[in-house]
Amino acid sequence: MPINDLVAAQNTVGAPLVRTEPIQERSAARIDALLDAAAEVVDEIGFDRLTTAMVAERAGASIGTVYRYFPDRIVLLQALRDRALLRYRHSVVEAIRTEGPEHWWNAVECAIDAFVAMFRTEPGFRIIRFTDAERSGLPGEEEAERTVSFASQFAAILSEEFGLPAGDDLAFRLEIVVEIMDGLINRAFLDDPMGDPRYIDEARIVAREYLERRYDPKG
Repeated sequence: MPINDLVAAQNTVGAPLVRTEPIQERSAARIDALLDAAAEVVDEIGFDRLTTAMVAERAGASIGTVYRYFPDRIVLLQALRDRALLRYRHSVVEAIRTEGPEHWWNAVECAIDAFVAMFRTEPGFRIIRFTDAERSGLPGEEEAERTVSFASQFAAILSEEFGLPAGDDLAFRLEIVVEIMDGLINRAFLDDPMGDPRYIDEARIVAREYLERRYDPKG
C-alpha cells in the first residue's frame, strides 16, 4: 500500500551513519539517548555551537560512547535529522489511518497538522529545514540510494487512495506545497514556541487554493 511506502522510503535512522551497526536493542536505545541529548542542546543553543562533548555531558555518557556511534558532530546532526524526518512520516501515516480522510485535501491536512505538531513537540525539529533535508544526501551515498522524497511518496497516496491523476505533475505540485509549508510554518515558529496561528492558517489557505485550482476546480 502507498501509505506504508511513506515510511519504508525513509532510510533507517543511524544505519548508514554510525560506526557500529545498532543490531542490539541496547545499542539502539543508546543511540536514541544520544540523539535526545543532542536535540535538547540544539534547542537551547542552536546547531552551530553543538559539540560532541556537550552531547556526552547531557546524555551522561563518555565521549568515547558518542564517538563509537557518531564519528563527528556533522554525522550526529545528520542522524538527528533523519530520525526527525522518519518520525514525521510515521506521524502522517498514523494520522491518516486514525482519521480516515474521505477527500484528498483532508489527507493533505493530516500532513500539515503533523508538521505543525512536530514543531511543537519534537525536540530539535525546528533547526531542520525540511526541504533542505529532503534534497540533501549523506556523504558517500549514490543518487539512487537516497531517500525518496516525501512529495513523491505522498503523491502516490493521493493518487491511489483518493483518485488524483498519477504522474510527475502531481509530485511536482506537492513539492511546491512542501516548499510553501516549510517556509511559512518555519516563520510561524520563529518567535512563538506554539506557532503564530496567522502564518499557520495562511499556509493552509495558500496550499488548499493552489491544489484545488488544479484538482478540484468545482469544489
